[in-house]
Amino acid sequence: VQLQACGGGLVQPGGSLRLSCAASGSIFGINTMGWYRQAPGKQRDLVASITSGGSTRYADSVKGRFTVSRDNAKNTMYLQMNSLEPGDTAVYYCKLTQYAWNYWGQGTQVTVSS
Repeated sequence: VQLQACGGGLVQPGGSLRLSCAASGSIFGINTMGWYRQAPGKQRDLVASITSGGSTRYADSVKGRFTVSRDNAKNTMYLQMNSLEPGDTAVYYCKLTQYAWNYWGQGTQVTVSS
């Protein structure tokens, strides 16, 4: 299984970005995909996740600002990020979990700065 994340960049506070994560390989119907982020000197934390059935989960810090979604036919997950804040600056990683296996994509940098 391979994951390819894209969509990061530099944005001003209050701006928006949309991240995408495309999965390929042996993808089974039942799985969970998630976005994590890691700022310099900090641990990698969950931002949002979504099951193949559409159930979502968000970190408290992004509730109301970020929306996770997925297209199961394309094995692709999205993260719409609105009202971005400097504290959202981090490398964002996507992860796919199926059965007992976790697969990570490469990170994409999101920088929120004026």
